Amino acid sequence: MAPMKRRDKQTRIVDFLNECGMLRKTPRTGYQFLGSGSESVAEHSFRTAVIGHVLALMAGADVARTTSMCLFHDLHEARTGDFNYVNQIYNKSERTTALKHSVGGTGLEEAILGYWEELEETATLEAKLAQDADQLDFILILKEELDMGNKYAGEWLEVAVQRVRTEWGKELAETITKTDHKDWWFLGPDPEWWIKKNGTDTEL
Repeated sequence: MAPMKRRDKQTRIVDFLNECGMLRKTPRTGYQFLGSGSESVAEHSFRTAVIGHVLALMAGADVARTTSMCLFHDLHEARTGDFNYVNQIYNKSERTTALKHSVGGTGLEEAILGYWEELEETATLEAKLAQDADQLDFILILKEELDMGNKYAGEWLEVAVQRVRTEWGKELAETITKTDHKDWWFLGPDPEWWIKKNGTDTEL
């Protein structure tokens, strides 16, 4: 096999974007133990970033930095795959090495590796909020699974709530556990809509 040619910065950026797309195809693996539910790493990362944005606004923290840490927190899994809590007992992934390889030659190294190092150290408020956002996305999923009848999701939910670090994260976690996951559309903005709806219109 011929040696790989050195790739220019612009091409490495495109490589990086293609690699990000792999997260759409990378499943979160913990659901095999829960018995129900499924999502890709990309789906998880999107809502985690939204939650991080919201938490930063609530806490008066740096919104852009918190959101960016959330957005890139599982990028390495395009190369390592998702290691759930059971996997991590027996296997260790080279997460930092994978991330360095992902961004190498793109010009994005300082920014993205900086977010990663801050998140791993978890010393700043923004990093703590980003860690909470990661857990809160999982808590939302577990509450939905519990609402749908998976009793084991309730056991997982109790543990996940205990991992939340900040006062703003704890406040959201408590509200999540008390809120039916379907209320946002079934009960609002007009709870009478389901009764008053024209029977000839069958679209949701």
